[in-house]
Amino acid sequence: MWAVAVRIEPLAQVLGVTKGGFYGFFKNRDVLLAEILDTWERETTEALIDQVETAGGDGRTKLDRLFTLVASGDGLMTGAAADLAIREWARRDEQVAVQLKRVDNRRMDYLRALFGEFCADEEDVEVRSLLVFSLRIGSPLIAAEHPGRSRKDVLELTRQWLLR
Repeated sequence: MWAVAVRIEPLAQVLGVTKGGFYGFFKNRDVLLAEILDTWERETTEALIDQVETAGGDGRTKLDRLFTLVASGDGLMTGAAADLAIREWARRDEQVAVQLKRVDNRRMDYLRALFGEFCADEEDVEVRSLLVFSLRIGSPLIAAEHPGRSRKDVLELTRQWLLR
């Protein structure tokens, strides 16, 4: 079912519990892997959207807040590394691919809604949404330099361009 390199014995050791103690928390390895995916989905999608929405504001304000929160999300589940690992996992596991598609669709729908508040052109909304999403996924993989600018500077210019 789930094909990922998570072994129970080393994990139990890191957590400071016995293998039997581990199974007191999770029925089996598949349950653990499902919980990992569900936690990732919750923390990187629904909790993030709730945080943006709770603070209020118009579409631009919410997008600006979203960009800030995503840029600061370097936790175990919220960092780009987790997203990339789950995408790689989904290439080998159909169930993970289904969940990833659901998450990606939810994220894109949210971006479309926010950009749609100030972009009248549906094509513009779609392009901006895809650019934001692609930047989140792909930026950590790009090693290119930006002559005369830092990566941070270029990302800030991108943010300003997207919000105009």
